[in-house]
Amino acid sequence: MAKIKYYYDTKTLSYKRIKLSKLEKTKRFSYFIFSSAIIGLIMIVTFFQFFDSPKEKRLINEINHLVNQYEIVDNKMSKIELVLDDIQKRDDNIYRTIFEADPIPTSIRKQGFGGINRYKELEGYSNSKIMIETSAKIDQITKQLYLQSKSFDEIIDLTKDKLSMLASIPAIQPVSNKDLKRMASGYGYRIHPIYKTRKMHAGMDFSAKTGTEIYATGNGTINKVRRSKKGYGNYVEINHGYGYKTLYAHMSKSIVKQGQKVKRGEVIGYVGNTGTSVAPHLHYEVIKNGKKIDPVNFYYNDLSTHEYSKMIEICSQNNQSFD
Repeated sequence: MAKIKYYYDTKTLSYKRIKLSKLEKTKRFSYFIFSSAIIGLIMIVTFFQFFDSPKEKRLINEINHLVNQYEIVDNKMSKIELVLDDIQKRDDNIYRTIFEADPIPTSIRKQGFGGINRYKELEGYSNSKIMIETSAKIDQITKQLYLQSKSFDEIIDLTKDKLSMLASIPAIQPVSNKDLKRMASGYGYRIHPIYKTRKMHAGMDFSAKTGTEIYATGNGTINKVRRSKKGYGNYVEINHGYGYKTLYAHMSKSIVKQGQKVKRGEVIGYVGNTGTSVAPHLHYEVIKNGKKIDPVNFYYNDLSTHEYSKMIEICSQNNQSFD
């Protein structure tokens, strides 16, 4: 119940009741409401300035949880990068080496993304740095995994072709020479038999009687059949594929023709003394990707470890070649 207020009238020397008009009552009520609202607003602002609301506390907890998850993901990505790096090294240095495939350049494996800013929508936040770094790392790993997957697809294709490759790569001696007594001269600088000067001898000479059988050292296609009184004399060149070719020079006779398919161990001709040659022998060359290389590394199907060591010793002698 509202209190009744009085005032003392000095003229009548008596107390009289205070009566407020409706306007004054309205003004006083409005002042009260306004003052209460201002005080309430100040209290609310002050409270939220120093204390978090339940909703804010929940959001802060969620943000902290997400940041922790980003850090966990980032750590896992770093471990995945180490594993992926090891896989890439094995791919380049083992698998591709076995199948004689060129390694994938690091510049391609580690190549980034060009063009527009892919992470612009992640900018402007308090945790933008970790979000952008983690997203970039995931994108990079995803790209590397895709590239590695394609590489393994290629390795699988090479594996399927491995048997054909093994049958094609030169792997036996071109003449029957188990006792190694017919090895005349090896690969390297040797004394030329005619000019008597040191000259690069880009093959191996096998001394043998005229008419001795000459064998294809790997599966392939006859690439050249030539007859000449100079240089290599009568010679045959076989294209084995996979970057390999072999050349058989100074033949007395060849029994194959250009374009013919031959198998390893198949007779392709006979030892002779044609062209620039000082005695009956076979001059044998191995060519890889257009470069003449030492044939001594391609007799693993024919020789034991002891025989191979003996051949290396004979080939290393700085003697005179036969051509």
